[in-house]
Amino acid sequence: MATPSAAVPARPRGALLRWGRLPTWFRYLVLLAALIGIWQAYKSISGVDDLLFSSPRDVADAFWTGWREGTLARTTWTTLKILAVGIGIGALVALTLVAFAALSQIGEDLLRMLVAIFNPLPGVAVLPLALLWFGLNTNALLFVIANAAAWPIAINLSTGFKTVNPTIVAVGRNIGLSSRRLITDVLAPAALPYAITGLKTAWAFGWRTIIAAELIFGVAGADGGLGTYINNAKLFLMIPQVFAGLVTIAILGMAFEVLFGVLERRTIVRWGMKTST
Repeated sequence: MATPSAAVPARPRGALLRWGRLPTWFRYLVLLAALIGIWQAYKSISGVDDLLFSSPRDVADAFWTGWREGTLARTTWTTLKILAVGIGIGALVALTLVAFAALSQIGEDLLRMLVAIFNPLPGVAVLPLALLWFGLNTNALLFVIANAAAWPIAINLSTGFKTVNPTIVAVGRNIGLSSRRLITDVLAPAALPYAITGLKTAWAFGWRTIIAAELIFGVAGADGGLGTYINNAKLFLMIPQVFAGLVTIAILGMAFEVLFGVLERRTIVRWGMKTST
């Protein structure tokens, strides 16, 4: 007698099924509105002091004022500029190490050792040493961001290189490609999905590192960054401004998530290297 197949969970019916058919942006908008409603309800019912918790209306006013007057715009631009440079330096270090690892066993051993040493270290944990080396300035931030970004990129790129079809690599060698051309023309394009994943992870690590560093040490240039903005607002008990800074961080996080999604669809999904989700 045939063995019954494993039970397959039934698809949701009714309201849940109709919910899934709604446009994605609309579902997210409804959920966001529900969260803001819960936020406002808690503020109204609990009677919590304004010095501890702000209402959505107060936060919206502080957010709008900060962007209209340019305070939030300047601090956001300062943070993003330092973050981009730091990730760029980390990516360059990662590319150099992975290329060396692809060309020799010594390079591969070196990459494994460095990843094992530095990847587990939180970015902020390296900041005190960076401050001793570079002083209380932007260079210290660049150092810790580059350190936080280099290792996720290196790990993903190295994995991508190792998972390339050996036949393709053999063909490249047979037609006489040099080691450099083999990396740039064969390994790198095939490892593109891993490279984008590594860059996405590096952005997340670098973003958390720079905000934490600014909050703790306030080292983000003369005007300060988002973390400095939040810390100053806290010191002067401007709680709506604290929430406005946090909302800005959340919006930027969602925006970059969308940007990485578009990048994946325009490259690896479009070229058939990965299925769309």
